[in-house]
Amino acid sequence: MEHLPSLPREVPRVDLTPPESRARRRLRACQECDWVVALPPLRGGEKADCPRCGHTLVKRHQRPAQRSMALALSALIALAVALSFPFISFSVGGVGNRIELSQTATTLIGFHQPVVAGAVILTIIVLPAVYLLGVIWLQLGLLRDAPLPASRAIARSLAQLNPWMMADVFIIGALVSLIKIAGMAQIELGVSFWAFCAFALLLLFTTQSIDADWMWFSLAGEPRAPEGTRTGDTAAPQRLAGCTTCGLINRLDDAGRGRCRRCGDRLRSRLPHSLQCTWALLAAAAIMYIPANVYPIMTTTSLGHTSPSTIIGGVVELIQMGSWPVAAVIFVASVIVPVGKLGALAWLCLVVNRSSELNATSRTRLYRVTELIGRWSMIDVFVVAILVALIRAGSLMSITPGPAALAFGAVVVITMLAAMTFDPRLIWDTPLPRRDASRDTPGNHPQGTPG
Repeated sequence: MEHLPSLPREVPRVDLTPPESRARRRLRACQECDWVVALPPLRGGEKADCPRCGHTLVKRHQRPAQRSMALALSALIALAVALSFPFISFSVGGVGNRIELSQTATTLIGFHQPVVAGAVILTIIVLPAVYLLGVIWLQLGLLRDAPLPASRAIARSLAQLNPWMMADVFIIGALVSLIKIAGMAQIELGVSFWAFCAFALLLLFTTQSIDADWMWFSLAGEPRAPEGTRTGDTAAPQRLAGCTTCGLINRLDDAGRGRCRRCGDRLRSRLPHSLQCTWALLAAAAIMYIPANVYPIMTTTSLGHTSPSTIIGGVVELIQMGSWPVAAVIFVASVIVPVGKLGALAWLCLVVNRSSELNATSRTRLYRVTELIGRWSMIDVFVVAILVALIRAGSLMSITPGPAALAFGAVVVITMLAAMTFDPRLIWDTPLPRRDASRDTPGNHPQGTPG
């Protein structure tokens, strides 16, 4: 074990020197193409990209512990304010209603939509709050140079929670809701609305401030890479795998399995039955997408007249109202994104074994896009949740959720799971011609670039 220099106790170890200055040559296996590389020394604001596929391996931040702690505390305060004051109010014909943020979920339970209500409350309040508390717990231990209990388990959970936090998507859904009813009623935004906007922004900054490489090094050090590990080659033929949680390279057994020596996470050479699971989830999403478009997603009652509205019908109504930009947002999020994601993942599954080095790069980029945009389809579900809670004026004006809300929410969740079960390393597994022998020689380092 390497001897670490003694450090002044008044200076947190995580901020004194970066991992590169306290550990020998650190190796990583790219999670998207399986290429083994050695990390270069990085300064704050720099990142190291995979030389083969361009995936970001490590992104270094200045004062990562203090930065994440400050942002997480600010975000929690903003969330507390958002939960304590009125969110939105409306009035029409002398009748009005005022709601709090939590009512966007609880109101759905009264309309026999507990699953949709649970999804809303989890993605906009519960999971973000758990994430922020976890960040504060971790960084507090690092600043004390003494990790608190369960720090490794909490650190493992942070990356898993990240895709399911949708406060930013909810804000867009709220804006769409306001535009939908702006011409029919008088709208007033409460303190909670502005506090939640600040919370969504601070939550985004918090997730981007996490320096996972530095955090794991500070929690558990950097065990040496297995003896004989070669850079400039893929990990699988060497019976190696990079941990998807902490990044450490580990040796696998003969069956291609193992556990990370640093974080304890389960390791596989490739995700088991990746293509089969992805195909099954895509089929389920395609089936659910039919009722999501055939049945009404909400029903509007105005002056005793009831009008059901499908997803496409809502887009048409917005166009008739002259709200072309909002109609475009809903059409892209609710039609283009789900259909495009289904088609892109299906195409990747079909051609995964027929890659050349050039199109492997473009296919990996396509996969990144499908993984990134899937959560934004939840806009329509959030629009329904907000309007159902807000517009409750009896026969004068009211909105109730339709069966398509649950079906469409299922499509969003299933397509997100399909992207997670697809292993992008399969795209690169077909033997590929070398682009440049000088770049791929063992020991080649990715270059640190400004992040």
